[in-house]
Amino acid sequence: MAMLGKRRPSRAASGKSGLTRKPAAKPASAAEHSGTLVIERLAHDGRGVSHDAAGKTVFIDRALPGERAEVAVHINRKRFDEAHVKTLLHRSEQRVEPPCGYFGQCGGCQLQHMNIEAQRAHKLEVLRELFARQGIHLDTIGLLAGSTEHYRRRARLGVKVDGQGSVLLGFRAAHSHRLVDIEQCHVLVTPLQKLLPFLREFITTLEAPKLVGHIELLATDSESMLLVRQLKEHAGDARRWQTFAEQQSISLGAWAGRETTELNWYSAVPALQETLCIEGQAPLVLTFAPGDFLQVNAEVNQLMVARVVEWLSPEPDQHILDLFAGMGNFSLPLAGKGAKVHAVEGSSTMVSRIKTNAARNQVEVNAQQADLSDSDTVKALLKAQTPFDALVLDPPRNGAEIVCQALGRYPVPRLAYVSCDPATLARDAAHLVNAGYRIKQVAVADMFLHTAHMETLMLFEYEG
Repeated sequence: MAMLGKRRPSRAASGKSGLTRKPAAKPASAAEHSGTLVIERLAHDGRGVSHDAAGKTVFIDRALPGERAEVAVHINRKRFDEAHVKTLLHRSEQRVEPPCGYFGQCGGCQLQHMNIEAQRAHKLEVLRELFARQGIHLDTIGLLAGSTEHYRRRARLGVKVDGQGSVLLGFRAAHSHRLVDIEQCHVLVTPLQKLLPFLREFITTLEAPKLVGHIELLATDSESMLLVRQLKEHAGDARRWQTFAEQQSISLGAWAGRETTELNWYSAVPALQETLCIEGQAPLVLTFAPGDFLQVNAEVNQLMVARVVEWLSPEPDQHILDLFAGMGNFSLPLAGKGAKVHAVEGSSTMVSRIKTNAARNQVEVNAQQADLSDSDTVKALLKAQTPFDALVLDPPRNGAEIVCQALGRYPVPRLAYVSCDPATLARDAAHLVNAGYRIKQVAVADMFLHTAHMETLMLFEYEG
């Protein structure tokens, strides 16, 4: 998960996801550390795994199981090395031609060299392996999948002026601050895809492009929007930005300064909204603002919300607790079924957003601001005078361990857990299973196609 205009929350150092911070390393000597290896399997982050002649583990970029390749180690670490393929000697049947010409340079979409079926099978296997480490066997896992291209409605582009004075616009290279200059992005939704070449050309016309730190792109139900992060304001370029917004019929705003969060608009202030269509009820319109959390894949988000509503099957007057409720992504559809929803969020701004969205859609949601990392607060919520019939959890990457520990003492009959980190989910699920909950349903949502990231949905029922 990430937030438009804000840094995503830091990952808990679980040590299990394969994506945590690595120890300090030094470049390897290519002449000394190269050779032919057979790829044994994939690591959780999608890199190939092999072992050299001495038995040392080697992680190999863009290599697939069963392949044989001549590799070169580019980073030497104490316990393992990191390498890349120099020459592919035997090709896996899972390998395909990456649809994006920047694959291998840009730091995103690490799995484009795998066919879609293999990508999804890998994600399911990662989930099974992480749960097995907790002593939990997962049998049947469902899959929620949307379009296989042009799915990303939100992205951040870096801007840089190189030593020759050329303006670069693009994404960071993997594990690097180096900017990869791009002309197109295969995974962006069509409106943003069409905007990109005009934006590239426009950036070169600015008097002070060095003052632009990055540009955030967002496509909503009704419009496209750019948010520019500037080191300081430039009057001449401000007029240029305004003209560009008018020519492209987009909303455009800017943050000026290194620390300030004040957003100034070069266009009319947009009314940002997302529409959720759940079977059996009228479309729900959720309004939001720059900086609010918004899932990157609108189609898959719809599938996730529909699945949670289906699993919980709320009936009128049932009481449902929604923790980490955001702007009401799950609260409003559940309330639309007649349930009495109590939504809890850590951000007072998001609490206001829930109330606004509930009133706009004429559904009843009781929204509360609370610190869900505080055990006493969580216990007080679970000990409500009127017992809850169901609970929704949609926490950030560090999970909801405190909540899951408290649920052992204050159980709720049914629990839908939505997670963006399978490692912390497996940890939390172990707490629930040990407390008497049983796993009834599991589904992986392929929210981030061509990457190793995933969303996971689980339904638990308390059996004591």
